[in-house]
Amino acid sequence: MHYRTVLREGSAAVVAELAVEVEKLLPGVIETTVEQIRAEMPVYHDAQFVTLAELRTSVRNNLEYVMRTLRGTEEPDLAQARATGRARALQGAPLPELLRAYRIGLTEVWNRFVDLTSAGEQQDLRGLVAATSAIWALIDDYAEALTTTYRDTTAEVMLAHQSRRSALIEALFAGGTATEGTLWDIARVLELSLDGTYVVVAAETPRVGQEPLPQIENRLRDRHHASAWRLTPDLQVGVVSMRDQSASQVIIELLRENQTGRIGVSPVFTGLGNTSRALHLARVALSSMMPGTKGMVQFNESPLAGLVASAPEASVQLAHHVLRPILDLPGDDRNVLLLTLRAWFECQGSTKLTSERMFCHPNTIRHRLKRISEELGRSLTDPADIAELGAALRALHMFPDTSHLPAPRDPLR
Repeated sequence: MHYRTVLREGSAAVVAELAVEVEKLLPGVIETTVEQIRAEMPVYHDAQFVTLAELRTSVRNNLEYVMRTLRGTEEPDLAQARATGRARALQGAPLPELLRAYRIGLTEVWNRFVDLTSAGEQQDLRGLVAATSAIWALIDDYAEALTTTYRDTTAEVMLAHQSRRSALIEALFAGGTATEGTLWDIARVLELSLDGTYVVVAAETPRVGQEPLPQIENRLRDRHHASAWRLTPDLQVGVVSMRDQSASQVIIELLRENQTGRIGVSPVFTGLGNTSRALHLARVALSSMMPGTKGMVQFNESPLAGLVASAPEASVQLAHHVLRPILDLPGDDRNVLLLTLRAWFECQGSTKLTSERMFCHPNTIRHRLKRISEELGRSLTDPADIAELGAALRALHMFPDTSHLPAPRDPLR
């Protein structure tokens, strides 16, 4: 503590004698201090954080403590400074303004010591030096105690806010249990519109605990786009506001900067309550890329794709049920027939276009299609068979890691 190290026994007695006289002037010092703080500091003049009565009480408590300390009637105790620091941190008052208010108050006390020691024919230079040393030592002690408590309290508040924010983001992405009231609370805390337009981003982490999109929330905020993110062991996921037409290009540019792995993006959707479903679609888009590759895919396919993605287990079972005879073939045969069937669908059933895409003769395509029909026991002219084949191919494309697994068990067998 600076105050104890600055004052020696002799100077402490001198300061105590002067303090007794200055304390008689304390009511005026308090009022002068309050007026000066309000005149020089708009946050106090406008009562942004404390009322005039609260400011006057705070000034009185602190200056009375200062005078008791200078008189030597109390051991130096910084509890009042710590209490003020915590209270103002909880109110959100700026620390520089708070420290300035303390300096104004203690400077007013010092001015009274100057007046007292300079009065009369014999000026008390020794007393002034002792009082000056004591007061500025107290200013140092006050500033240190107040700043430490203020920063500790601010960190505590930020941690509590961040913990609550993280819990609300988790609830938003989990979905299912969120009521309308909870969604409103989530929207308020995350500063997102309840009925706004959004996309969800799912980015693969390079390793556990490492963000693939570092500082993405701040970078989006700098471009005036609100968002909320959380980090899991395998993904960094975020919901991003699409507040205007330029948002799409801004988001794409930021996602592609320093891209380290796979990134999936959901379709554009409306309503914060649809975030969990959009996350699923973003994950599906990510999974459509081969592991170990780097790229970005947005899920913007047909309604059938959305239906397949919304029920992954049922879709995988459909794919195995419909395509199992081909999936059981040796590797080369299986790959050629699946590629041919997919190309035929993408070419709207045109043998000519399929052959051009696959760089082979149309007769070769006809032969492969005939074999596919025989292997699967399905007709490529029957609308019902074509619908099932299209859904099965789409499911296999979305969930490729399951193609080598045994067919799911049929619970009815």
